[in-house]
Amino acid sequence: MTEDNRLTSVPAQTVRDASSQMLQKQFYAIFTTPTDGLEPVFANMDAHLEFQVGLEKQGIMFAAGPLWSDDEQSWQGEGMVIVRAASAAAARAIAEQDPMHKAGARRFRIRPWMVNEGSMTVRINFSSQTFDVN
Repeated sequence: MTEDNRLTSVPAQTVRDASSQMLQKQFYAIFTTPTDGLEPVFANMDAHLEFQVGLEKQGIMFAAGPLWSDDEQSWQGEGMVIVRAASAAAARAIAEQDPMHKAGARRFRIRPWMVNEGSMTVRINFSSQTFDVN
């Protein structure tokens, strides 16, 4: 409790108990930000994307991509990568292997993320051999 008696934090288990009927799938969000402008980011982009595709093929990556500016008009080099990992330490080991981080072009922060709600639809059209993900 804070001085004004507002509850500002509870143990993670309290949240798990309150949402026990939901998915409760644990992921780790890796927030990545440039350390010295965008030139080093672009210099490491090919190796970074190759690494990301490797994570995807191994089933480690759930999702990843750039974070736009609040007005959605520009990119300052920030990104987010959601990974499947056994622990925060394992997620850190994954992030440390990213060529972007190894080169020092970006630094990262990891936050545990429990998915409870949401949905995803995949539509496969056999005749046109196309798909749509929503």
